[in-house]
Amino acid sequence: MAQRKESPNHPVHPAPVGKRMLQGAAVGLILILFFLVGAGEPDPGWPKLWIIKPLLLVPAAGALGGVFYYNMDPLRHQGGWRTAFAYLLSLLVFLLVLWLGTVLGLHGTMWD
Repeated sequence: MAQRKESPNHPVHPAPVGKRMLQGAAVGLILILFFLVGAGEPDPGWPKLWIIKPLLLVPAAGALGGVFYYNMDPLRHQGGWRTAFAYLLSLLVFLLVLWLGTVLGLHGTMWD
């Protein structure tokens, strides 16, 4: 019976990167839908399909935040203060990326 060696590139956690990206994109989509539904009537000076830009950019930014969270798994797995640091850093980077995506998505319309 042959023994199998563990790959050094094997992820620490079983959740795939796609799942983390979908979770981040879902948070971004919910956030931007909250803003767009509560916005009311758009300004007539805005382009006709202005709403497409934020609906694409903000979930994409959330997906990038999910990728960063996934890449922090090895640090989170080490335990102790590194786990707390990884969670805090992941949250701060996710919020920063989501904020930047929101600003870019709403630039020229609601964010003036």
